[in-house]
Amino acid sequence: MAEEAAPETPESAAAEGRVRAWAAAQRARGRRVALVTSGGTQVPLEARPVRFLENFSSGRRGAASAERLVAAGYAVCFLHRARSVFPWARALPTGGPALLDLLRVHEAGRSVRVAEGALPALVPALLAYRRAQDQEALLALEFTGLAEYLALLRAAARALAPLGSSAMFYLAAAVSDFYIPPSEMPEHKIQSTDGPLQITMKMVPKMLSPLVKEWAPEAFVISFKLETNPDILIEKSRRALEKYRHQVVIANLLESRRTSVIVVTRDLETRLSLSEDEIAQGLEIEEKIVSHLESRHRDFIQQGSST
Repeated sequence: MAEEAAPETPESAAAEGRVRAWAAAQRARGRRVALVTSGGTQVPLEARPVRFLENFSSGRRGAASAERLVAAGYAVCFLHRARSVFPWARALPTGGPALLDLLRVHEAGRSVRVAEGALPALVPALLAYRRAQDQEALLALEFTGLAEYLALLRAAARALAPLGSSAMFYLAAAVSDFYIPPSEMPEHKIQSTDGPLQITMKMVPKMLSPLVKEWAPEAFVISFKLETNPDILIEKSRRALEKYRHQVVIANLLESRRTSVIVVTRDLETRLSLSEDEIAQGLEIEEKIVSHLESRHRDFIQQGSST
């Protein structure tokens, strides 16, 4: 089923080799490694796609978490949706007039500068990004469609498997639950003249099961569960833990996801929240999430080494 949704390609095979070499270098440096997935997936409706189904994810959580993980000493493989939020680039406006209004032309058109005092967060972000690059602590892999994401996830997981318990999988990407198998897609653009559109979609194969059981069985795995109904959030998180046998689910509600989450494990439920003062100071919930998970990951590694 996984192979049908995401067949291996020359690109995913090349990515596996690239991640494997990078991971070996991180292991030699004694670094823990985190694979962070980020952004939403795009599901085509046609074989030669004109129309797609997408979700709302911007990739902000994944990007913010990647920054925190690098600051905590991890090397991060950042598997992200094209044109989604990128670590440290969050300090820039998203584009259009908001960005152009901050730029000034100097030296008779030979250089461009940012207006003085316009982006106070940009300098520390640039310095942090350059440190990560100089230390080879960030490896970015880009995807657009669902099949590409699934194939790259599988490739990266296989490449990181030799790291054992020192590898963390931080699965923050908002992956579509439904797709149309390639064998069932129309070849050409769906015509509106054919009348109202009816689509039958299949369930996307869940990659948590092969990830935990086959691709990287010793790794520390965190999944995310987003709901709009608080009455089912914890129950669904616990069912995921029981079904897939991974270590942590980060449970969050749509309207409060940026200020409060619940870390669900087999034994505990730990709420992490931002106070009003912390929000006013610009603290992000990802700082608390990463700090909490780093501690749990250390315990996980120690338990593995003592058995």
